[in-house]
Amino acid sequence: MIGRASEYFDFFVYGIASVLVFPAVFFPYVDRLEGTLYAFVLFAFAFVVRPLGTLAGMQIQRRFGRSTKLTVALFLLGSSTAGMALLPSYESMGATAIALLALCRIGQGLALGGSWDGLPSLLALNAPENRRGWYAMLGQLGAPLGFLVACSLFAYLWGNLSSADFLGWGWRYPFFAAFAINVVALFARLRLVVTHEYERELEAHELEPCNVRELFTMQGHNVFIGAFAALASFALFHIITVFPLSWVRLYSDQVIGEFLTVQIVGALLAAAAMPISGLVADRIGRRRTLGTLAVLIAVFSLFAPLLLDGGTLGQDIFILVGFVLLGLSYGQSAGTVTANFLPRFRYSGAALTADLAWLIGAAFAPLVALALSVRFGLVSVTFYLLSGAVCTLLALRVNRAMSAVRD
Repeated sequence: MIGRASEYFDFFVYGIASVLVFPAVFFPYVDRLEGTLYAFVLFAFAFVVRPLGTLAGMQIQRRFGRSTKLTVALFLLGSSTAGMALLPSYESMGATAIALLALCRIGQGLALGGSWDGLPSLLALNAPENRRGWYAMLGQLGAPLGFLVACSLFAYLWGNLSSADFLGWGWRYPFFAAFAINVVALFARLRLVVTHEYERELEAHELEPCNVRELFTMQGHNVFIGAFAALASFALFHIITVFPLSWVRLYSDQVIGEFLTVQIVGALLAAAAMPISGLVADRIGRRRTLGTLAVLIAVFSLFAPLLLDGGTLGQDIFILVGFVLLGLSYGQSAGTVTANFLPRFRYSGAALTADLAWLIGAAFAPLVALALSVRFGLVSVTFYLLSGAVCTLLALRVNRAMSAVRD
């Protein structure tokens, strides 16, 4: 949880800054809407390059070991995030400042891909038969915890600094903090990863990098089924965390500091919902849990335009209900169909499945949702979430049919 929370913290710091900071600091030559859209384009870069980071990390692991790979990845993640705190503004260096921001964002994506340690798969394989849902959600708790810390830092700085001070130097503090947090997370994870017990368990289950070409030739369909099986949750992820902040900032009268506080409460609700998701999944099954929540997300999406356009009360309800659904669904989104992979493909297959799910479901969510909502109205959010829910239900149905054939 410590390791995962540090990774999510780095990404959420960037996501929040894409709305509150980057349009003014890096894109002052366009209006606030265009500046936010440009920032969201850079936001997607990390998810585009993440699979490359995964592949590069596996090569490092083969040659130098798992601990070296993890050390390189987390130092790159912390350095890329802290490096953003040192960047000059557009007024100081022009387009070079934007290029450096993009480079740091790419560094974040490569690092996150390279930090894959196989722990979700190992947990799923070692968990008791009737407790797999519970163990699956443990690592996922890092998401609401990372968002909670990132949002709290920005809420404090936003509420206690003048606008000039916040945009001049205040926004840089969360990015500096990321490096210290990543160092702590690195040592916490190394205490687990370098133990003989951990290595022995990974080797026993053949959880080692495989030939990627062979993986896609023999079981590439499982990568896509796994990615789409969790798409409803991944589609909801940034529609609840990043997109609403941009909409409120641009088109609502709600005070940003108060809205950040509501999101902090939402993160707490998501963290509380994740253990519940584990209990539910252990009772009715993880795949049925994901399917049920996909239906609930689809129903929620129908009310999204009404709530987001419903003033402070409606927006707050959207956030709080959305975070509960996110906690319940995201808690079970890791490796739901990992068992489909042959043992020697499971390590790489699970990593690339997660990369693809992030790329398809979450990478462009803030950009697409904001651009389409401005052009066609908030009903675009409904269609975006509905598409994710439909993909999840179809993928689960296909997976069930394939499982029946194998049996």
